[in-house]
Formats: sequence, C-alpha cells, structure tokens
Amino acid sequence: LEHLTSVKGWCMYHRVIVLFSFSQGLYKEALKQFEKIKDTDFQAMYQLGVMYYDGLGTKKDPERGVEYMNKILNSDSPEAKHLKFAAAYNLGRAYYEGCGVKPSTEEAERLWLTAADDGNPNASIKAQSTLGMLYSMPIVEDLEKAFFWHSKACDNGNLESQGALGIMYLYGQGTCQNTEAALECLRKAAELGNIYAQGHLVEYYYTRKFYSKAAAVAKRVMENDDINMLAKITDCHPTYVAQGAAMAAFYLARCLQLGQGIKKNQHAAEEYYSKVIEKA
Repeated sequence: LEHLTSVKGWCMYHRVIVLFSFSQGLYKEALKQFEKIKDTDFQAMYQLGVMYYDGLGTKKDPERGVEYMNKILNSDSPEAKHLKFAAAYNLGRAYYEGCGVKPSTEEAERLWLTAADDGNPNASIKAQSTLGMLYSMPIVEDLEKAFFWHSKACDNGNLESQGALGIMYLYGQGTCQNTEAALECLRKAAELGNIYAQGHLVEYYYTRKFYSKAAAVAKRVMENDDINMLAKITDCHPTYVAQGAAMAAFYLARCLQLGQGIKKNQHAAEEYYSKVIEKA
C-alpha cells in the first residue's frame, strides 16, 4: 500500500474498503467509516442516507436519511451528479411511505419520474418499475402509463416488470390482450425466478386444463417458501412474491385433492391449502 501516498489515493482506497465492508453486511464498521468521510465523499453520504433510513448498523433515523438524500439531490458538485437519480428514487420512496417526511404520493411520483428518466442506470430501472407499480394502484390508476413504464423497465432487464407485463398482456390491461406475448413474458420471468409470474402461469395452465403442467410448475414454486429470501434474490416486492406462492399452493392443492395431473393425495392437499392461508 506504499504507493497510496496522495490524499486522493488514500480516499479512493478508504472508500473501496468501506464499501466492501458494507457489501459484506458489516454495517456497524461501515457506518463508522462512512461518518469519517461523509463531508468530502458524496458516495459515503449516500450510503449513510440508506443506512439511517433502513436502520442498517444503527437505529432507524429516516429524517437523517432524507436529509442526506436531499443534500445530494440539491448539490451543484460534479461529484454528486452520478448519485442524484439514486437519491431521487430513495426520496420518492420516503414520500410514498411517509417515513422521514410527510406522505405525498404526488411528490413520490415527481421524484420517481426524475429518477426514471436518465442518470444512474440502476436507479433509473428501479424507478421505472416502481412507476409501473404505482400507476397500477387504484389511488392513481393509469394502466396505459403502467404498461409504458413496465415496458421500459423490462427492456432494461427488470425482472419484476417482466412478470407484470406478462399479466397485463394476458388480461389486456393498459394494452391489447395478447396471449402469445403474455406467455413469452411470463415464461421468461418465471425461468429467472419471478414467483408472481410462476403463480400466474400455474393458474393459466390449470384453468385451461393443462393439469400436469400446472402441478409441475406449482411443485417447483413450493420447493422454497422463504418469501423474504426470494424477494431479496429476485429484487421483487415480498407482497407479490407471497401472492404468487399462494396461487401456486392453491392450484397444487386442487390438483392433489382431485387427482388432476398428479396422484391424488388428500393429506398433501390439506397441507398446501394451509399454506395458501399462511401466504395470503
């Protein structure tokens, strides 16, 4: 490490070490080190904002998290530029949840539109998918906008939006009904681990009397029922993961109860019916 003699070189090295600690879940150590350099390093300020908002390595302090995100968003420094869109996404989340600020769906929408347009690719894609979900909700329902933003996010590789697009095509929500496009989206999303898409595929196969396919897909879904872990792995909202798992459990129970596409087993059917209640 002898060659890291300049202040700039040391700061870069320090940042790498601290970010590594954060990525390894060593949050308390990372928090301590981020605090030391936050006044000269916008990346450290951003990470602190996330940590205080979510309570990683420290007690939750959402107001402080919001303060750091606002500093980044309002900064004129070129070093903050690449973080502005990620900060806008997180501030939108704070306004939507009413955590650290007064709740405002309108302000959340405005900030997510800012984040979705350009800038940091990951923040933009997450914001695009989030807007797709927002415009699907009754409070601001606009299914054409939902379809537009899910399409953008899907084109950029977002797994959650790929599943959502499949469902919109399947039922003609915000677009013309297109079963072929729906199945293509749902199957791709399902192959990549989207449980919501898998649950809808099970339902599609069952209602069309493809019982063997329905039972086979449902069994694969039920091999792992740790909702929070699956949500983290796939970056999909736990609510939708749970809904997909509940759908798979219900149709698997039906197949087992009636001997459709699988050997009849009343005891196993009852077990899966109980899982529907757990995940609903």
